[in-house]
Amino acid sequence: MSDLPGWTAGSFSADGRVFPTYRRGTGPAVIVIHEIPGITPPVLRFADEVADAGFTVVLPHLFGTLNEDGGVVGGMTLFVRLCVRSEFTKLALQVTSPIAGWLRALARSLHTELGGPGVGAVGMCFTGGFALAMTVDAPVVAPVMAQPSLPFAVGRRRAADLNLSPTDLAAARRAAARGCSVLGLRYRGDRATGTRFETLRRELGDDFVAVEFDGKRHATLTAHRQQEAVDRVLAFLRARLQGLG
Repeated sequence: MSDLPGWTAGSFSADGRVFPTYRRGTGPAVIVIHEIPGITPPVLRFADEVADAGFTVVLPHLFGTLNEDGGVVGGMTLFVRLCVRSEFTKLALQVTSPIAGWLRALARSLHTELGGPGVGAVGMCFTGGFALAMTVDAPVVAPVMAQPSLPFAVGRRRAADLNLSPTDLAAARRAAARGCSVLGLRYRGDRATGTRFETLRRELGDDFVAVEFDGKRHATLTAHRQQEAVDRVLAFLRARLQGLG
């Protein structure tokens, strides 16, 4: 696979795991965590907009394609492969996905390097909940959850679960109460997000800010992009990381 034009390729190692990373921009750090099927052109478009808004954007490449759309068949093949990977908890209740530890370490490393009030994190779909998990034991002060979809919304309990252990959920509540508000985006009819927004409202109260759109589509920032969603994310990052807004 070729590198991404305009982005600096690297890698990051933590918790016994190594993943490629791609970096662009200057300013406070924002980690953009891609969705299935990978770092697609729509994901890159969004990440470029974040970098152009005055941030150092880091794209970890956790799985799937690089600068390709992957297609329906490719997406389904990857989905099956991800179901057996131990870094991601797909069905278990009240469990934090192990990849969260690696992402937290990446956030700590970037904050040490770049300084500022903290780090932003944007998760999408399969990775949407990771942004909330990164508020635990990491300097993430601007978490964005775009259509969080883990664990898979099979049954009432999984549909409401936040993919966090009880200990990590308590820590996320404390972080929110200290001023680390959480931005969430979804289509109201998106079944993949289950009832997680209701859980987030109950657990975080006014510290959870929901941006919701009518319809049954899914990817608010990428394939089914809503400009308002992108604008709200950029405003949230500017307010939390640049003191603007």
